Amino acid sequence: MKKIWIALLLALSLAAVCLAAEKVEAPDSCKHCGMDRTIFSHSRMVVSYTDGSSTGTCSINCVVTDLKESKKEVKSFQVADYNSRKLSDAKTAVWAIGGSKKGVMTKTAKWAFAEKADAAAFIKSNGGTLATFDEVLKAAEMDAADRAKSMKPHDHKGHGNHKI
Repeated sequence: MKKIWIALLLALSLAAVCLAAEKVEAPDSCKHCGMDRTIFSHSRMVVSYTDGSSTGTCSINCVVTDLKESKKEVKSFQVADYNSRKLSDAKTAVWAIGGSKKGVMTKTAKWAFAEKADAAAFIKSNGGTLATFDEVLKAAEMDAADRAKSMKPHDHKGHGNHKI
């Protein structure tokens, strides 16, 4: 009986640690579309501005929206590694663009990897091409422009996730 209790306590402790590790930095949801940043922890980003403020988004696609709205000078971009979900410098990350894996907030998927080998393995399995941060940012800006052109007069901000 004692071994069962020890095993149960160990399992509960492990579960608590795993749940705590999956929670991401604030904010909980993307301010532009409302998506849960913990659920989308594999694509989330944090933009830090020179004035000391920062914005957490669900993806690079909402970063484009933030850059347009804030018009502030950027200090740094951080992005989650697709596999580990740990934040790293978005400019030095290796990006995969396109492929069969559905993207976040876009028709053209954009995924970041801390290691080139991980990006290459992802592309081998899912298709797409290697890209730099600048190329991915430009593609996200083009996606945003395409969305803006295709919006009907009754469409509203928030990618359909906010109630009118």
